[in-house]
Formats: sequence, C-alpha cells, structure tokens
Amino acid sequence: MHNDIAWQLLPLALGFGSGQTCWRRVERWQQAGVFDQLHRVLLAELNSAGQLDWSRACVDGSHIRAKKRGAPAPVRRRSTAGRRAANTP
Repeated sequence: MHNDIAWQLLPLALGFGSGQTCWRRVERWQQAGVFDQLHRVLLAELNSAGQLDWSRACVDGSHIRAKKRGAPAPVRRRSTAGRRAANTP
C-alpha cells in the first residue's frame, strides 16, 4: 500500500473496475480501519498458532505520524544578533 501503485495501469480485464474506482475503494477501507483490523487479526492468528517470533520484532515508524499534541512548545529565545539602533534609518 505504500509503494504508490499506478492505479490507472490496473487492467480492466481483472474485473475490479477502473483505477479510480479501486483507489476510492481502498481509501474507504483505509478510513474505515479495515487494514488495521485485518493486521490485528492476522497477528493474533499467527501468534496463537505459535508462528511469530516476537524476539525478532521491531517497530517501524516510517509510516506512523509523530504525536504532536502534548509535545512541549519551543521556548522563544531572544536573538543574540546585533540590532540597529531605533534612531537609525
């Protein structure tokens, strides 16, 4: 999903509709949380079957947005650069 598929190149012979139709469907599914739920179900199934080695798991933050709410606001600091005097044009 993160490889930027060329939707317009999907062959109509597959019967899925136009590239635009496929894109809209995937977008709706994404917003409805279908892929997140599918991922959770798959992990749960694999885990219960003993098919996951959690010691080799890692977190990939390249597709997760950083949390901004609650982050400390940057402190405004006075400039140390020299300024022109108020009476100079």
